[in-house]
Amino acid sequence: MRTQDSATTPTTIAVTATGSLRAGSAGAADPEGRAAADPRTRGTLLAGLGVLSFSLTFPSTVWGLESFGPWSLVAVRSTLAALIAGAFLLAGRVPLPERRHWAGLAVVACGVVIGFPLLTTLALQTSTTSHAAVVVGLLPLTTAALAAVRTGRRPSRTFWIAAVSGAVVVLGFTLQQSGGSFSTGDLYLFGALLVCAAGYTEGGRLAALMPGWQVIGWALVLCLPLMVAASAVALSIEPVHLNAHGVIGLVWVAAGSTFFGLYVWYRGMAAIGIPKASQLQLAQPLLTLFWSVFLLGETLPLAAPVAAVAVLVCIAVTQRAKS
Repeated sequence: MRTQDSATTPTTIAVTATGSLRAGSAGAADPEGRAAADPRTRGTLLAGLGVLSFSLTFPSTVWGLESFGPWSLVAVRSTLAALIAGAFLLAGRVPLPERRHWAGLAVVACGVVIGFPLLTTLALQTSTTSHAAVVVGLLPLTTAALAAVRTGRRPSRTFWIAAVSGAVVVLGFTLQQSGGSFSTGDLYLFGALLVCAAGYTEGGRLAALMPGWQVIGWALVLCLPLMVAASAVALSIEPVHLNAHGVIGLVWVAAGSTFFGLYVWYRGMAAIGIPKASQLQLAQPLLTLFWSVFLLGETLPLAAPVAAVAVLVCIAVTQRAKS
C-alpha cells in the first residue's frame, strides 16, 4: 500500500500543477484553451512507444548476429547503451540514487540489461524471429503476476480473465507453429520471460520514485564495468564480420531498444501502472511479426491475423478493467 500511495500522490500533484500552469497561460501559450493532456493518455502513449521500440529488437538482433557472435553482441550493446546513459546522467548532473534504491536497480540490470538480451539472443540462433516474438507474448501476464506479488495491488477479475485469455492465445499460436512441442530456444525464451518480468516490475516501481530514464540509466551504468570486461573477452574469442545489417542492428539494440525504449517504457509504467502497461505488450509479437516479414523476409504464419484480432480484444479489455 505504501508503494501504491507514493506512486499516486505525485501524479495528482503533477496534474494539479499542470492544470494551474495551463490555466494561467491559456491566453499566450494556448489561445484555443485546450485542456492539458490526461497523464494516463500520455503514459499510454509513452508505454506504446516503448512497445514499438521493443518490437524491433528481435529483427535487429538477427541483423546484429550477421556481424557478431551472441556473447559479443550482448556485451557490446550493453556497453554502448551504458555509455549513452552515462553521458545523459553526467550532462544532467544527476546525483547518485539513494542507497535503498540500488538493490532494485540491480534487479533491473540483471533482468533487462543482461538476462533478457542474452537469453533471447541465444534463442534466436535456432528460433525464427516470428516464433520468438509469439513466445515472448507471454511477458505481459508474467509481468502482471509478479507486479501483483511485489506491489500488493490486486487487479480485478475481468483484468485477469482478459490477461490470461491473451496469454492463452499467444501460447496456442506458439504451439501450433512449433508442432506442439518446445525447443531449446523456447527454454531460453521462457527464462527470458521470467528475468525480464522481474526487471520490468522493479523498474516500474522505481519509476514512481525517480524519473524513468534515470532508472534504466543507472541500471546500465551499474553493468558497465562487467560489460566492458565481457566485451573484451567475447570479441577476442568470437569472430567479427562487419556489414551494414550488423552495424545497424547493433546500434538499434543499444540506443533504440536498450536505452530509448526502456526510457519511455518506464515513464509510461509510472503513469498508468505496471499491470496495464504490461498488457500493451500483447501487441508486441504482432508488430514483430510485421517487422520479421518486412525486414527479414520471413513467411507470415496464416494464423497471425486471427491471433492479432484476439490479442487486440484482450488489450482493450485489460485497459478498461478496474484495478
